[in-house]
Amino acid sequence: MMSDEEFDFKFSQCFGDKADIVVTEADIITSVEFDHSGDYLATGDRGGRVVLFERSNKDKIKKSAGDVGGGGNAEYKFLTEFQSHDAEFDYLKSLEIEEKINQIKWLKPTQKSHFLLTTNDKTIKLWKIYEKNIKVVSENNLLNSNGSGNHSASSNSSASLTSSNSASKSKSLHSNSNNINDKNNDNENNSSTTNNNLKSNKISASAKAVQNLFLPKLIDHEKIITAMPRRIYSNAHTYHIHSISVNSDQETFLSADDLRINLWNLDIPDQSFNIVDIKPTNMEELTEVITSADFHPQHCNYFIYSSSKGTIRLCDMRQNAICDYQTKIFEEYIDPTSHNFFTEITSSISDVKFSPNGRYIASRDYLTIKIWDVNMDNKPLKTINIHEQLKDRLSDTYENDSIFDKFELSFSGDSSSIMTGSYNNNFMIYPNVIQSNIEDTKPTIVKTFDNNPKKKKPAANNDILLKNDDGIGQIVLQADKTSFKNRRVGTTAQRSAKIKDWSDDIDFKKSILHFSWHPKENSIALAATNNLFIFSAHP
Repeated sequence: MMSDEEFDFKFSQCFGDKADIVVTEADIITSVEFDHSGDYLATGDRGGRVVLFERSNKDKIKKSAGDVGGGGNAEYKFLTEFQSHDAEFDYLKSLEIEEKINQIKWLKPTQKSHFLLTTNDKTIKLWKIYEKNIKVVSENNLLNSNGSGNHSASSNSSASLTSSNSASKSKSLHSNSNNINDKNNDNENNSSTTNNNLKSNKISASAKAVQNLFLPKLIDHEKIITAMPRRIYSNAHTYHIHSISVNSDQETFLSADDLRINLWNLDIPDQSFNIVDIKPTNMEELTEVITSADFHPQHCNYFIYSSSKGTIRLCDMRQNAICDYQTKIFEEYIDPTSHNFFTEITSSISDVKFSPNGRYIASRDYLTIKIWDVNMDNKPLKTINIHEQLKDRLSDTYENDSIFDKFELSFSGDSSSIMTGSYNNNFMIYPNVIQSNIEDTKPTIVKTFDNNPKKKKPAANNDILLKNDDGIGQIVLQADKTSFKNRRVGTTAQRSAKIKDWSDDIDFKKSILHFSWHPKENSIALAATNNLFIFSAHP
């Protein structure tokens, strides 16, 4: 468990248009994902483009493999960009298929090549990212040959022929008219000599030209990063794909839509296995849909999926080919008397994830985050209230459709902390929220005094963490242009309190939905409309 001082997040970088301009729909970022090392970062947008970033100071940073939170500031630079998906039209269903990137998942690299999966509503693609050398011709025969050899050979032949003919004519004029036969013989001899000379000159010229020939030389011109599609997985989902997850064996992955989950082999793009199917025979009997799915990070036979009813199902692929008979159901009892018109909507889980160590499950619905132990399915370990100030304004969020926003969540690399997003470009970090629940059952209250004057940690903690209404420590930050100006204004707790105080000024169009936590240190990448923000915390 990291100390609270290691969560003093500050603005680090921003990619995209920082000025207040009209944002093009195609430029809105819809997916953010770090790779397993944290040295590479990928983003996808509504226009079907994927942009890759590389850590610019990765060679200068020396950190141990288990040192989560170590290292220097996470600074990234642009690596490459490619068009992953294009808009399509399904003529059978008269349905337009958007090019929007729904999710990106990295695979572990092979040698010097990187691989990632991207998906839109219907098609999943496996991309290979590698460095390609561009070579150009530095020397060739055209640049070094002037053709003078052939020209000189022709000149010599013409001169020899002319002199031979002149001599023949001169000799015939002075000869006796009675020696006609002798003159004809002389002409034949002279002609034969001329032909032999011409052939010998041509042969010598050709030999000289052959000696001057050489193979063209190639030299390295530049190195470029190239993206090449290796596999295309399509025609397996009737409904829109919203989740993909790579298995820990790095050989298979799952894809989930509203009613089905399919299992794929990375090397077999034309065949998949259906492992979950909740589609009823009569669609009028449909009561729930699948909202998210995730593979266990260590055990390749386990996976979870969530539903719009607020339930989480843990499945074991060793028990059944079709995992309808789930091993465990994680569901919290809700008193029916507390139900209202919005309960069914707000309880729908928008994202569910395993912790990196595989011990915990976290789910995000519209108003809360619930943390579960995989060994205890009767109630969550902890429930974090996210949008307390929106409970009285759900009718407003319903009218502007904000209540249907799909907020994600992300674990820290050591499985102790969680982050999620909100409105006004705000996002919340809950440091050590899991370990604090295991160590004691009461909310942790940070003390602001100590009898030992040498210990300054309590005061430092009070400067960093802001307690919410449940007594849970949180950090509230804002991914906005104000981050450029206010990166050192006040303590983290003071900034959190100021940002969290929404009053009635809520911009529902500015929401933090997509983000990723660095797997080995306290750095966060998140999307705010068309901008990519990076926040880092280092003691």
